[in-house]
Amino acid sequence: MKRAYLDTLLKARAEKKAMAHVTDFATGEERLVNETGVVDGAALDEEAMKAVQERLRQDRSGSIETGGGKTLFVRAYNPPLRLIIIGAVHTAQALSPMAKMAGYDVILIDPRSAFATADRFPGVTMMDEWPEPALEKLQPDHRSAVVTLSHDPKFDEPAIMFALRSPAFYVGALGSRRTHASRCERLKEAGLSDEEIARIHGPVGLSIGALSPTEIAISILAQMTQVMRQPTSSQPGAK
Repeated sequence: MKRAYLDTLLKARAEKKAMAHVTDFATGEERLVNETGVVDGAALDEEAMKAVQERLRQDRSGSIETGGGKTLFVRAYNPPLRLIIIGAVHTAQALSPMAKMAGYDVILIDPRSAFATADRFPGVTMMDEWPEPALEKLQPDHRSAVVTLSHDPKFDEPAIMFALRSPAFYVGALGSRRTHASRCERLKEAGLSDEEIARIHGPVGLSIGALSPTEIAISILAQMTQVMRQPTSSQPGAK
């Protein structure tokens, strides 16, 4: 690898930005590619670019065949996945360590200092702010999941609105079907489109009959994984 490319990759990693190093097997030609296009090196055709970016999105290094008969090796360099949780509730206590084991950086947002404590959430980054300004600082990206668990509209709904207008790959909201239907009506009145609202996974988690906070946490992490690894089949409303 060229030293300049290594420096660029290290800088991207420090800034928690995703980037792929792409090598042509036949010629040894190198490129750097991120989620928006080629950062350095020769251009790629549309088909090859989509294949590289899909590898990057799935965090899967490996070879791809291009339309021109070339074989490229894609090495994905991704920052950690992030899980941003709104609400220091019992389900969040169960979900946080599970998500950390699955490789997520976990950030908990809750202005209620009595709930968001180090004793209840050991090793978790906590922000004692209201959700909207906290999310403004965090800037959820395509490797971020946002889950609202407070069950309080004044906390959850501003967070949902912000998350839906970000590239976050997963937006989940706790609540019954009736609660979620009412929430969607309020979000629509607040100016969100039907397409934006359709991105919400609500009630949050896979439908596995979960009852306890731990079971709900399992269903949430399972659904996040499904959306990350099988994005088409796992979108809200997909059959």
